[in-house]
Amino acid sequence: MSQKQLPKEFYPLMEELQAVDFVLVELTLYLDTHPNDTAAIQQFNEMAYYRHQLVPQIEQYYGPLQQFGNSYSGFPWNWNQSPWPWQL
Repeated sequence: MSQKQLPKEFYPLMEELQAVDFVLVELTLYLDTHPNDTAAIQQFNEMAYYRHQLVPQIEQYYGPLQQFGNSYSGFPWNWNQSPWPWQL
């Protein structure tokens, strides 16, 4: 079975997406212990917004991607509040 050849433009886009995802994960971990950090929440929301702009560009040309960081946070940081998805 041959592997699909991807154009060289694909790799910088994916590298950018990986960097954004890394920032979102790190901010999530930070905000779980610093829920009142307004600047960090703003940065999280900006990166989530940027991800929402970047993903469709990639998916338009290269197909669907698994997503996380799809939702914005309120103040204070509200991702660590129940109910958790498995509690519904």
